[in-house]
Amino acid sequence: MPAWVLIGVFAVLGLIWGSSFLWIKVALRTLEPQTLIAYRIVLGAGAMLIYLRWRGHRLPRTPGELGPLAGLGLIATALPFFLISWGEQHLDSGTASVLNSLTPIFTMIIAALVLHSESVGRMRALGVITGFGGAVLLASREFALRGDPLAVVAAVAVTVAALSYAVGANLSRHLLGSMSRDVVAAGNLTFAALFAVAFAVVTGADLAPPASAEAVVSVVWLGLLGSFAAFVMLYFLFDHAGATVTSTVGYLFPVVGVTLGVIFLGELLDWRLVVGAGLVVVSFGLIGLRYDQVVRWINRGGSRS
Repeated sequence: MPAWVLIGVFAVLGLIWGSSFLWIKVALRTLEPQTLIAYRIVLGAGAMLIYLRWRGHRLPRTPGELGPLAGLGLIATALPFFLISWGEQHLDSGTASVLNSLTPIFTMIIAALVLHSESVGRMRALGVITGFGGAVLLASREFALRGDPLAVVAAVAVTVAALSYAVGANLSRHLLGSMSRDVVAAGNLTFAALFAVAFAVVTGADLAPPASAEAVVSVVWLGLLGSFAAFVMLYFLFDHAGATVTSTVGYLFPVVGVTLGVIFLGELLDWRLVVGAGLVVVSFGLIGLRYDQVVRWINRGGSRS
């Protein structure tokens, strides 16, 4: 696969998901979180099943294959989609985008401590501390802006969503060893849709169709682009670049999410947002470094030769 194709898909996926925080915020003006995720995922799953049929595949039929897909749909999609949507009722969309970009940090932690496929090291440990320091600063910012303890709970919820995405990324990598990426993507969204609708019904959410034009546009954007198209690209990257590299698409979320929130929603760009986002971005760089490589680079006087 040519590198420019992977880079292009990576960038488009980052833009789509980075902008999704804006559309979630807009949709929540008139929709409950349960209603939003139900419509969003059902629309995305419907489009994905049509795409799957067009590609000449079908969902598996045996419990041994359907079980992991159901778990993936819950962990990687239904749960984080709800946590983010609920959290954005009490957070700026820009803050939510930064907190959700912690996914690569969680992916590295899982790979190191659970899968034992990567080492942590001093630089990466410092990166984890820096990233979570940024998250704490952002949570304190939201509490200070609103004076509402739910803002802190919402920040934790969006952070848990990032962890859920990281677990889902590693589970997807495992499933791709025995199923095609189209089947995994379709199974993920299909089961997520079932969970989302069931949750909306059980919680008594209003499932009436969106009434306002902005809600309709938001749901269509989030369903067809933020779910269907994004999942096609996501699993394409999983297949060709791996879970850890693909999870770094979260690096684009702070830039896209904060910028759109400030421009289109009039969200406040203050020093805590800038510093908190900066700490998270710096943590990405630290996680990509290894202590021994840095020491050797310094001993050479900073020379690349």
